[in-house]
Amino acid sequence: MWEECAPFRVSLTTMFCLTPVLVAVVCILIAWIFKNADGNIERRKEERRARAEARPWVDEDLKDSSDLHPAEEDADDWQDSEENVEHIPLSHTRYPEKEMVKRSQEFYELLNKRRSVRFISNEQVPMEVIDNVIKAAGTAPSGAHTEPWTFVVVKDMDMKHKIREIIEEEEEVNYLKRMGRQWVTDLKKLRTNWIKEYLDTAPILILIFKQVHGFAANGKRKVHYYNEISVSIACGFLLAALQNAGLVTVTTTPLNCGPRLKALLGRPTNEKLLMLLPVGYPSKEATVPNLTRKPLDQIMVIL
Repeated sequence: MWEECAPFRVSLTTMFCLTPVLVAVVCILIAWIFKNADGNIERRKEERRARAEARPWVDEDLKDSSDLHPAEEDADDWQDSEENVEHIPLSHTRYPEKEMVKRSQEFYELLNKRRSVRFISNEQVPMEVIDNVIKAAGTAPSGAHTEPWTFVVVKDMDMKHKIREIIEEEEEVNYLKRMGRQWVTDLKKLRTNWIKEYLDTAPILILIFKQVHGFAANGKRKVHYYNEISVSIACGFLLAALQNAGLVTVTTTPLNCGPRLKALLGRPTNEKLLMLLPVGYPSKEATVPNLTRKPLDQIMVIL
């Protein structure tokens, strides 16, 4: 009987002998899995950091929660929507076809002469012109007609110089560290760096702020839908109006300068800097790079 069970006895003995080994192997395997999981987490963190470094132009100050639906916030803090607005007949001018072609061609030719100019004269500009170009910018469309823009016009020389100091301090860090070699290389053809003399010489600086939300008369917050897109469209209107008035500028987006400039200018917490435009006449020695624009067939698709 015992002899017949001998193979079973051997197998049972072998199994019990192997069990500690199997346990050790399983423990090593589990430890390896957890170690690799931790390694994967660290790698993912490193990849996220690398992606952030690869996109240094994403200004932290422009990140906000304005895209959140107001239901995600305290509903009592938000103003009810205005539902009843009178609608009136449209006032519209229709031109004969030949005049349409003529006007569109002339407008294109006007804007095609627009250049980014970094050499700006200190000659004063009529304030009425600045009033008009900003009124023109204020005609831009906006999400739910919230008009989420503020145009801060700086004429004071001391204030302009303080703005320059802040921007040049941050821009030096941007060029040397934040922007990355590729971006700096791409800018070489423009012959630009962190020295921004035009911030002192230009008679006017226009700082455009986006309002991430507004306030009603009763103090409740108003949602500003698509506020950054809306303000960007207004900036386009402003550039066209400046060109039409015979003035020059260069579009600047001071990276990581927003909070300090906002504090300097005393802007409220619901505003964030989107763009800065030095405005004036070109200096006598002004030059621009000999760049070309894409032809129509590269920017338009007809279906």
